[in-house]
Amino acid sequence: MLRDITLGQYYPSDSVIHKMDPRVKLFGTIVFIISLFLFQKISVYVVATLFLAAVIMISKVPFSFMVKGLKGIFVLMMITVVFNLFLTPGTTAFAIRKLKVTWEGIRQAAFMAVRLTYLILGSSVLTLTTTPNNLTDGLEKALSPLKVIKVPVHEISMMMSIALRFIPILLDETDKIMKAQMARCADFESGGLIKKAKSLVPLLVPLFISAFRRANDLAMAMEARGYRGGEGRTKMKPLIYKKRDHVAYVILLTYLVCIIATGNIIAF
Repeated sequence: MLRDITLGQYYPSDSVIHKMDPRVKLFGTIVFIISLFLFQKISVYVVATLFLAAVIMISKVPFSFMVKGLKGIFVLMMITVVFNLFLTPGTTAFAIRKLKVTWEGIRQAAFMAVRLTYLILGSSVLTLTTTPNNLTDGLEKALSPLKVIKVPVHEISMMMSIALRFIPILLDETDKIMKAQMARCADFESGGLIKKAKSLVPLLVPLFISAFRRANDLAMAMEARGYRGGEGRTKMKPLIYKKRDHVAYVILLTYLVCIIATGNIIAF
């Protein structure tokens, strides 16, 4: 299951999406996320589905590889669906003993499941097609106006980039620790949920030690190379908008207009 988490990983390819300016992809991800919460209509999600499918196809990232990231949120999705099914008031569809399932709850649960799925897929497109360095540069450039009010934009961008980069590293470290303990007869599979949770406790100590060691090594390496924050730093590859980036902005704005028009005109 740990290897199924794709957030923070980069999938190399030569697609148009990979070559785009990271600021465009950040803006596109925000627009897509906003579009999922503007309306709760089937027609809106049809448009969002077509748009997301087109982006995934253009990115040349295998759909099977991208879907693997959904396994990590399966439990969260099921909890969300169950809560919406049984706690949403409305017209009763059927009852399971004293628990009532409403038609409004079924509709709400279905929309929440779709939203969570599309949120993960949309965010995965950003991280799978953008290297951590480009993502840091794009985020720093996009937030640069906040420097006027003394917001440490460079430091915030660097922290987010390091956090994303550490996700696959720590997952790989966890997998190695689990295999080492399983070789010493540790059992992580049998028993109920509580027993499985207790069996994971011995993983925490070596995992935290490994994480702190890696963080300390990274800090020492940055200091040894004279890192002192964003003041006076130059870029080896400065971000410059190209024609494809301007076209992408137009497409994103057109998509947002289509979502708003669909939500206001079509009733279902």
